[in-house]
Amino acid sequence: MTSFDKREEGFEKKFAIDEELRFKAEARRNKLLGLWAAEQLGKSGDDAAAYAKDVVAADFEEAGDADVLRKVAADLAGKGVSEQQVRVKMDELMATAIAQVKAGT
Repeated sequence: MTSFDKREEGFEKKFAIDEELRFKAEARRNKLLGLWAAEQLGKSGDDAAAYAKDVVAADFEEAGDADVLRKVAADLAGKGVSEQQVRVKMDELMATAIAQVKAGT
């Protein structure tokens, strides 16, 4: 194996690891967002956990964040929470999720 092949293999492995971390961080963010939204909706305990799972599952409807944003914004619209507020919360929670995934918690 040439040094070029080894380097290419290293880049491929790094890409795979980065993608896995991104997936885990997005899933963690969606769970945290679901728990936050559940609190806004007055849910707690098992109801909040179930709602958070629904938010995580909503992310598999289409690529990107739009499906999660739509679901949570629609659910919170009656509580006076705007789509922009949900987007800001998603961004805040993504930073938290990345830190948690990197820390292994």
